This record gives sequence, C-alpha cells and structure tokens, in this order.
Amino acid sequence: MTNINGKTYALAAIAPMRPWKARILQLLLGITQRSMALQKGLSDLSMVHFARFAVVSRSSLAFFGGNQPKENLHYHYLLFFSNFNGTWNQYIDSFSTAISGDLNGIAVWTEKFPGSVPVTPFKRWIAAAQFDTDYYYSAYPHATVNDVRAAHRVEAALNAFAANAAELTPEEFGRAYLKFLVRIQGDLGTTGPPPVGD
Repeated sequence: MTNINGKTYALAAIAPMRPWKARILQLLLGITQRSMALQKGLSDLSMVHFARFAVVSRSSLAFFGGNQPKENLHYHYLLFFSNFNGTWNQYIDSFSTAISGDLNGIAVWTEKFPGSVPVTPFKRWIAAAQFDTDYYYSAYPHATVNDVRAAHRVEAALNAFAANAAELTPEEFGRAYLKFLVRIQGDLGTTGPPPVGD
C-alpha cells in the first residue's frame, strides 16, 4: 500500500498560501524551528519518527522548458512531511489534541485551514492536501520509534555491563547479570508486521 512501509506511515501534504502570508510564515518557522516548544511537542508524541514544515516559493518550482507551459502561479505552498507509527487517524488525532496550538500557529497562514479542533474538519483538510508517497524506504520497517529507543537503552546497558564484567568473580557476575536482565527486561520486545488498522 502506498504511504506505508511496515509499521511506518509517510505523510506528505501541500497547502497553498498567499505570498505575503508565506513571507511571514517563513520568519515564524525560522524562529519556531530554533525554539524547543514545537520540537518538544513533536518529540513527546512517541509515534513520530520525523516531521518538517517548509515553505516553497511559487518562483522556485521547477520549469523544464520544452513543451511544458510556463505557469503563472498565484500561491506559495506549505509542505508538511512526517513519518510515524500507527494509523493515519491516530496520528491526526494526536496532532489535534497534543500540539493543536503550535499546529494552528503554522497552518493558519494557509488557505481554508479550518483549525485543528474540532478534528473532523481538520481531517478533511489534511486528506485534501495529502498526496501519495510513491517511494518510501525505511531501514527498520517492522520497528516503531519506541522499539528503536528501547534498543538504544539495551545497548547502553549491555555496554556498561560488559565494561565491568571482566573484573567480576563468578558469583558477582551472576548477580550483576541478573540485575542487568531485570533492568532491560521491559525493553526486550519483538518487532514484526503491524497490526491491521484504519
């Protein structure tokens, strides 16, 4: 299925915006992307691999000449790209509830943005702006963000255990090994195909 690779979904959406609004939003995004508020909001959503907003000027769109007609575009565009775990509905719901204020501060500059709350008009707006991802690569398609974070915790704990293991007596090693297992047992999950969802 397009947009999906294993447990990961790729969302790409484009929304038109008037040129004067685009200039303001570019300034705001420059400030926002340097601040931690929006980044923290996104990182708190444990399903998000990646998310990015970008303003594309109407004059920067490709023109190849030849038989391609020259376009006189009236709008600039806001692009939004994200990779996440879970279903489309879960993701949009979490955006609407967890970071609606930050999202509204960005998307309000686009045309016909209904606001992120209530969620039904917001979902209709996203669905209209979304386009299919034709090619999507994921290095670990059967791992979620939480799986990857857990693997990092296991690796760090194993490295710490291994650094001290050579100096331990067999009895000390046994006790340290049991402590190590207890410490990481919550991070020893399994990966695999995603559950069926909407």
